[in-house]
Amino acid sequence: MNIASFDSVAAILVIPIGSAALLAVLPGYRLTARLNVVASLATFLSALSLFVIERPPPGPYVLVDDLNIVFIVLNTFVGFTTSIFSASYIAHELETGRLTPVYLRFYHAMYQTMMFGMNLAFVSNNIGLMWVAVEIATLTTVLMVGIYRTHAALEAAWKYFILGSVGIAFALFGTILVYMAARPVMGEGQDGMVWTLLIQHAANFDPALLNVAFIFLLLGYGTKVGLAPLHAWLPDAHAEGPTPISAVLSGLLLNVALYALLRFKILLAANPAAIAPGPLMVTMGLVSLLFAAFMLYRRRDIKRLFAYSSIEHMGIIVFAFGMGGPLANFAGLLHMVMHSLTKSAIFYAVGHISQIKGTQRISRIRGLTATHPALGWGLVTGVVAIAGLPPLGIFMSEFLVVSSTFARQPLLAIVLVFGLLLAFGALTLRLTSVAFGEPRGSTKSAEASYVPMFAHLSLVLIAGLYLPAPLVTWFQHVARLLG
Repeated sequence: MNIASFDSVAAILVIPIGSAALLAVLPGYRLTARLNVVASLATFLSALSLFVIERPPPGPYVLVDDLNIVFIVLNTFVGFTTSIFSASYIAHELETGRLTPVYLRFYHAMYQTMMFGMNLAFVSNNIGLMWVAVEIATLTTVLMVGIYRTHAALEAAWKYFILGSVGIAFALFGTILVYMAARPVMGEGQDGMVWTLLIQHAANFDPALLNVAFIFLLLGYGTKVGLAPLHAWLPDAHAEGPTPISAVLSGLLLNVALYALLRFKILLAANPAAIAPGPLMVTMGLVSLLFAAFMLYRRRDIKRLFAYSSIEHMGIIVFAFGMGGPLANFAGLLHMVMHSLTKSAIFYAVGHISQIKGTQRISRIRGLTATHPALGWGLVTGVVAIAGLPPLGIFMSEFLVVSSTFARQPLLAIVLVFGLLLAFGALTLRLTSVAFGEPRGSTKSAEASYVPMFAHLSLVLIAGLYLPAPLVTWFQHVARLLG
């Protein structure tokens, strides 16, 4: 094993957990905020180094391949930009007394612990360890959702915890069933939990056990993805938690559960006698899209609005992966990346807007482009992107999803387009008044860092105009791996 490659993989795990321990005891906001940014940057650079150094061979616990490196780099990048946004956002929360220095230390420590949990889930070659990592990431976000200690925040945290626990229990049972299916072929012991070994022998597993396992895994990890009707925790968690956590929830945590689901989809597809996972994923994806699109019209809270938008887009992504094939899988990967970048940028804007206005009620936020041009036009660009309008990146990914579906299942494509148009109408309706209406509420200047928001939106715009050939080739290769 190349020592440099080992160090890079170790770094994306050791840096966050080491920083978490340090941040838990260090006093002073400025120092801890800077350390949080530096630690997140170091983790991101370590992830980038995986492109240029020799990757470690798969071991019993660690795996780095073309699939998970997409998720690792995206996760660490958004984690880094969110830490920059968080620095200015949390400063305001301290000034207003919503957070105390003690809770601030807790917040920063939990932030890095969450990054550790997500990175561990991505690099895990052991399906049991992956489950543990997803649970670590979930529990830390539960604690952060309730950090304001208000009645609504604690209620949202408990709802998230209870529903998340049910979901993770289903996922655990599904993981155990996969091990039971593997045991007659691979024998007792750890080998029956190692994904790279499981995929080699999957064709010989009991298909009945695999079928039941995948249903439990889809329900379990589907809860974490926020798929309807398993989504109830998501709007509350977004609305009541700190906005940096909303950005991470939408942009990253949903992807962790999606990644776990994709690993098991590949496993199931390797057994020719097992059920096809595609129709199940297509059904849940389409239901999520349609449900969220209708619910967008009834939202009165701006963070809940974009929470339902996340449910809609995760539905599109799961639908694309369920359709399968090189084009649909490529579209699903691209849409996942574009959604993570766009939605986190939207929450960066929304976070500062809610601080300025002192409210998250849409009816009390008007005329942002006139009173706060940078935030207003940033939000407009983000909503235009998330609504799927050209020339931004989500338009391209949605176009590919729709075109691949039309080629194979025209009736499903009609339903898909209907859902997309429905969501587009709702977002346009809300955006018009918020951005361009008669100014309402506070007009004080925003003490905000606009760099993360505009960095994300710039990447989404560039992706819509031009995708570099190496990136396209890489995504095409990953799409083929997904089947």
